[in-house]
Amino acid sequence: MSIPFLRFEFDPDKAAINLNQHGVSFDEAVTSFYDPNAASWHDVDHSQPGDDRFVNLGLSTSLRLLFVVHNEEDGLIRIISARPATPAERDLYEEA
Repeated sequence: MSIPFLRFEFDPDKAAINLNQHGVSFDEAVTSFYDPNAASWHDVDHSQPGDDRFVNLGLSTSLRLLFVVHNEEDGLIRIISARPATPAERDLYEEA
């Protein structure tokens, strides 16, 4: 089994704010994309013209289930925010 090569970027200032607010580093958030059981979907409610938002729900290498908001363009994933999953999101992950 091969692990796909993914490219990521994020704003370091936004990453510091996110770590302070949610206790999740964007570096840890990146690892949730490699969870073979991760689920990703288009977040239609929070997308805007020219800025499609997506959500990734996956287990990080720290074994925390994370809810990661991101966008994707030309094969590049830009992390917008990351937080621990809620109990309802955990149920969704476990049901899949």
